Amino acid sequence: MNLLEATIARIPEPDLTAARETQAHLDRKTKPPGSLGRLEGLACTLAAIRGTADLDLPPKAIVVMAGDHGVAEEEVSAFPQAVTAQMVQNFARGGAAINVLARQAGARVVVVDMGVKSPLPPHPEVRSVRIGPGTRNLARGPAMSRDETVRALEAGIAVAEELAASGVELVGIGEMGIANTTSASALAAAFTGASPEEVTGRGTGIDGAGHRRKVEVVRQALAVNEHDPADALDTLARLGGFEIAGLAGVVLGCAARRVPVLVDGFIATAAALAAARIAPRAAYALIASHQSVEIGHRHLLAALGKRPLLDLDLRLGEGTGAAIAMHLVDAAVHVLREMATFASAGVSGAER
Repeated sequence: MNLLEATIARIPEPDLTAARETQAHLDRKTKPPGSLGRLEGLACTLAAIRGTADLDLPPKAIVVMAGDHGVAEEEVSAFPQAVTAQMVQNFARGGAAINVLARQAGARVVVVDMGVKSPLPPHPEVRSVRIGPGTRNLARGPAMSRDETVRALEAGIAVAEELAASGVELVGIGEMGIANTTSASALAAAFTGASPEEVTGRGTGIDGAGHRRKVEVVRQALAVNEHDPADALDTLARLGGFEIAGLAGVVLGCAARRVPVLVDGFIATAAALAAARIAPRAAYALIASHQSVEIGHRHLLAALGKRPLLDLDLRLGEGTGAAIAMHLVDAAVHVLREMATFASAGVSGAER
């Protein structure tokens, strides 16, 4: 049994008893039952994932995985492929949006080079895994081999295991990779059955002609990569990316360790859905942080059965939505731990 198989076997069911205990505790607080709305639901979800109603403020990390995509040669992005490597260096220097938002949330940022096209100079803030110098062009054939996909998944599992062992109890996932919205669109179509038009957005801001070309590239990718819908790993290999597979591995590793995962936008959610199709029990560990502007995101969220916490018209990626949603997690835990009950405050409850 390899690491991937062993991790899948260890993923537990959600602890519904802990969730019920949490709701009962919230119902004793000095408020009408349910009046804090989805904040209460979030606390119960956290309890179900963690397996306990005794929640503390979680130590946090955001995993940002980067990789390049061979499909970039189809001119599906408004930015050159060199931007992937440049942005990874920006992450390492602490100057990107995710760095700013993670600092606000009290989260460390873990940057992983899963396969940027040009090798990066060594940097203490960048982990080098490098399955390869970018994937192959999915419009011409499989983006990755099955072996490469398993290696990427297991690299993500290893990151999740390391974070959990160090005490991290909340992980956000984000990504960077020029042309990765094309890969995510193809995965969205393959996993949900939606058409290329329904799941393919403008990504980095391409014009109308570029968008039409991108839709056709996704259509071509689906045509040349005949996949078995029952074999999620094969689908991920044919249409995914090194960073997408790596994030799917992070989800699997976190689920096995009962660590909640705040999922960012379109690409991160494609990774999360891939993980849930590979190991359905992993879906319980996922919390959708926000609704992306990318049109395919709603199809992915519907397939996962997740309702996003926020809708801020975000479309950057990097884990930015997950970082913002971390404040809501903290708010839910603060309410659970600090708000007085009717009994402790000497306040009369509702009359029966």
